[in-house]
Amino acid sequence: MTVTMRGLSTAVPSTELLQPQVAEVFASQPGLSRLAQRIVSTSFGVSGIERRYTVIDELTLDGPAPAEPEFFDRDSGLLLDPGTRLRNDRYETHASRLYVEAGRAALDAVDGLEPEDVTHVVTVSCTGFYAPGPDFVLARDLGLRAGVQRYHLGFMGCYAAVPALRLAKQLCEADADAVVLVVSVELCTLHLRTSNDPDTIVATSLFGDGAGAALVTARPPAEGERALQLDAFATRTTPQGEGDMAWRIGDHGFEMVLSNAIPSIIGEHVTGAIAPLLASEPALGDALAEERAGSAIEHWAIHPGGRSILDRVESTLVLSEAQLAPARETLRDYGNMSSATVLFVLERILRDPAAADGDRVAAMAFGPGLTVESALLTIRG
Repeated sequence: MTVTMRGLSTAVPSTELLQPQVAEVFASQPGLSRLAQRIVSTSFGVSGIERRYTVIDELTLDGPAPAEPEFFDRDSGLLLDPGTRLRNDRYETHASRLYVEAGRAALDAVDGLEPEDVTHVVTVSCTGFYAPGPDFVLARDLGLRAGVQRYHLGFMGCYAAVPALRLAKQLCEADADAVVLVVSVELCTLHLRTSNDPDTIVATSLFGDGAGAALVTARPPAEGERALQLDAFATRTTPQGEGDMAWRIGDHGFEMVLSNAIPSIIGEHVTGAIAPLLASEPALGDALAEERAGSAIEHWAIHPGGRSILDRVESTLVLSEAQLAPARETLRDYGNMSSATVLFVLERILRDPAAADGDRVAAMAFGPGLTVESALLTIRG
């Protein structure tokens, strides 16, 4: 059975954050040590990010300032520190809108599939919680059938879109008529805050908000439709790194642990992590063993967790600058949007006129554990 991902669509909030302006705000906060100020300058300066997007409208320096700011007092230049409840309340409001926007865009992008055709919904997020959840909101606001089956993958981190696609493929293999709507929404900026902690500063320099959605089905794409065939998936947990990447709930938002050891750990284990994925096809497995993976697989959708991570993956797998361009451009234009980010990279690859029917794509994302999730795909259309 051939299962494809169709209608791949992305969405971001309307408020744009320019990296130099954000760096200036964070560097000017009272209470920062001189070391923290230097880390802010360095982290923001070498991030490879030019802009990000946020649901927090008051973070913009344009237009009238809110009368009762919650996250940023523009008059004083102070970053505020709301509690986790307020942050999560804002998550429910803004995430619901983005889930529906991205899901509707995926449906609109596919001819011959209507909301009533959707049999399953899989939602993904690690930046907020509410119930009834986003799966319910999608079913209600998109007019899906009353009996649509709903699943939510929560708090898995940056790699979660890959297991969501794997689950969608398995549902389609179990039911040839299944149409699975997969939507990931991450509002990372709701949890940004000033701090002297290096991990927190690095996270502040990287994360943005965004949403990605697609339909996964065994129903064949229309003539001329661009889609991604889902071929194989693999999971690998590294023997170290459990404490180097983590996501915990604090009194003032969710707290990210993101140590500077992560690129080294990923570089040490990325070849072994992707080996089971490519072993399903002997020619690809041989290419990896001979350090020719870059020549055997045309496109690489690497989760841009940060510039140093991309640098390490590029050198370890011997990839070309062009093969990492979709990931680096996504990082530059949007930052790290946690689980939604790899969908942005895949969309960029799929829309590239140079990407031809039959080209292979390797997707890879990293998250707490330290976990590496990967997928092998084929461009169709």
